[in-house]
Amino acid sequence: MSTRDVVFPAGRQALYEKNRYSPAIRSNGFLFVSGQVGSRPDGSPEPEPTAQVRRAFENLNAVLEAAGCTFKDVVDVTVFMVDPETHFEQLWSEGLKHWGEAPYPTLTGIGVTWLYGFQFEIKVIAKLPETSAA
Repeated sequence: MSTRDVVFPAGRQALYEKNRYSPAIRSNGFLFVSGQVGSRPDGSPEPEPTAQVRRAFENLNAVLEAAGCTFKDVVDVTVFMVDPETHFEQLWSEGLKHWGEAPYPTLTGIGVTWLYGFQFEIKVIAKLPETSAA
């Protein structure tokens, strides 16, 4: 079995070790990022849903930056949302601020009933820059 090429953003490794998963893995020129939620540095959720989305994108950006990527490198997005019928427009409008101009990444949105105390989670696949592809 090959060793996983794990990417850890600064200051959050203890949370990932506690929960026993990798924030992101580099593989075959791509970066596979685990779902990012609106957690504060101690792992607790931001109390307000829009602030949770904002924080989830900040956490995602930290993982992308640790791998040498930006939002422009993201090719596929999956979002999970509690009660999307009520919250989708409000919460996703916060996310739209990060994608820039078209062409946009692909998007799959999934409504869920539970996210461990969170309202929103985002996971992505990004194309690694040629210089850091592993």
